[in-house]
Formats: sequence, structure tokens, C-alpha cells
Amino acid sequence: MFSDRLDSLDDVVRLQVAPERLYSATHEEIFAGHTTDVYFVKTRDVLGACGLLETPVTAEIFAREEGVFAGIGEVVRLLRDKGVVVEALEEGATFCPKETVCRISGSYGAFGMYETVILGMLCSSTGWATAARRCVEAAEGKSVLCFGARHVHPAVSSVMERAAVVAGGCNGASCILGAKLAGVVPKGTIPHAAILVAGDTLRIAEVYDKSLPGGEPRIVLVDTFKDEAEETLRIAAALGDRLSGIRLDTPGERGGVTPGLVDEIRRRLDGAGFPHVKIIVSGGLTPERIRLLSACGADVFGVGSYITHATPRDMTMDLKEVDGRPIAKRGRVPGRQENPRLHRVL
Repeated sequence: MFSDRLDSLDDVVRLQVAPERLYSATHEEIFAGHTTDVYFVKTRDVLGACGLLETPVTAEIFAREEGVFAGIGEVVRLLRDKGVVVEALEEGATFCPKETVCRISGSYGAFGMYETVILGMLCSSTGWATAARRCVEAAEGKSVLCFGARHVHPAVSSVMERAAVVAGGCNGASCILGAKLAGVVPKGTIPHAAILVAGDTLRIAEVYDKSLPGGEPRIVLVDTFKDEAEETLRIAAALGDRLSGIRLDTPGERGGVTPGLVDEIRRRLDGAGFPHVKIIVSGGLTPERIRLLSACGADVFGVGSYITHATPRDMTMDLKEVDGRPIAKRGRVPGRQENPRLHRVL
């Protein structure tokens, strides 16, 4: 059992950190309070000295902007066995500015130290889920895949991709752990690196086709060496009905994936007898570009940086009751702010 729980400022002083370790926190360190703000540990000392650490309180969390709620599952795991009651919105629910999204009731000593951690869990996942939902809405029923793991620290890539799928509505994710946490199969083709090493897209496509299990879709990148339309027809002629789709990820140095390029490839595929081949696009996609490319014939959208670069939703946790009495700091309304959409999750 991990024994370095921080219960006092003396514990903080004694805490030693190995210099050769990775910078990300382990699950044990998060549960032990190592990632909280130090002033919450000082608060434990002060309230303990006053005999008030176990005072029953109610805290409420709200955001200043609208968004899509996510991350409550981690909060529940953090607070399990702490003797608190947690109420929250459903994960994936939209919320309004200042709406109460979560309420925690119990002794302050049971959960107060975790305020930083709780807000971090909710703010980050909610920001990612909100961005993902905007992409999903822009796609209007077409598939959106989250390809953003490379844009964030690996310690949180799975958190991000899970939020994008479970709360944001993406149809899949490329990060293995993130997809499995979301209950979906990881999705992705092969990178440009494989084609560059082989020296020819068709060579890789044919080996890819022979090597994959029968149910695995055959999707091939077509922008590595040749004109995208030329390479698309070359691959389609070789794989025929087995080809599920082609992916366009043309770099900005070559103009990126344009509406004209998508339209041309769609027309050429249809004209050559391959209407079943889907066009998957990726590379710097935003909701606006998704709408534009969708109108020209794109079928699937791989989104990375737009989701991962989303601003975390700025959330605040306020005490609204202390020992049964409504209370609040200046500028806030004392007492519970009722929200019939909250339901008990712990």
C-alpha cells in the first residue's frame, strides 16, 4: 500500500522525489495528494488545530462557459471510500455558464485536499469533450475519429481520447489505451513512415491487404509519393472491392487537403467503378473545415490538434454549506443551487 499520503505540511517537507523519474504523476501519487496545491494541505493543519477538520460541508462546482461535461468517473474513483456523497450531470451532457455540474457533500477533511485534483480532472476532460462534440456536430452523422494522442503528454493521452469518444461523441480513437477505456476498438491505418521505408505505396498496400485479418478495413494513405488522385486509382485497381477507403493527409507545404482535391478523388473513384471506397481526411481539421470537406465528398474525419488544443473549461469549487448552514464568499449566492439534472453518482 502506498504510504506517502500528505496529511500535513510536515509530510510535504519530508516528501522526496527521485530525480530520474518521469515527470507525470502515478495513480498512487494522485490518490496520496501529491498533485494538489500546497495550500490545501496547510488548510488541513489549520482546521485540525481548530478542531474543525471534520466539519460537514457541501461544495458545488460550476464552469464559467458552456460545454460538454466529462471526467466524473475519475472523480468518483478518487473519492470512493471517503464517506462523501457526489451528485453530477451525466457524462456527455451539455451545460450552461454558472450551472452546477457537480456537488460533493461530506466532511471537509475527507475531500477538501483534493479540490485541485477534482477540478483538474473535470476541466481537462470537459474541454476535450467540448471540442470533440463540435467536430461531431459539424460532421452531421459522418464518422469522426480522434487522432490527437501525439499532441499531448502520454500520461493524459488516454484521458483525452476517452473523453472525446465517451462524452464528445467521436466514433473511435487511435490511442490504444484511450480507445479501450472508451470501450471501442483502436482505429488507424499505417503511417507515412512505413510507405517511405518500403519505397512504394502499392507495395505496402498489397502486403497490408494480405497481412490483415479478414474483418479489418483496408485503408491506405495515398499522398506519400504520387499525385493523390493517381495513387488512389492505382491502389483501387489493385485491391478492388477489398479496399475500404483511402486517407488524405496532404501536408500544408503541398496545399493541404483541399475541397477541390476531395471532390476530384470522389468523382474519379465513382467514375472508375469504386463508389464504395470512402475518403478519410486528416491534418489540421476544424469544425469549419469538416463542414467544407464533407460537402465535397469526404466520409470520415481524423481530428487531432483541434481536440487536444482545446482550452480546459475553467471550473470553480465553492463551499455552499458549512455544518448545515447556507454560506458563500462575497459575490456568490449562499446555499445549494438546485439543479434537477444532477443525479447521485457516489
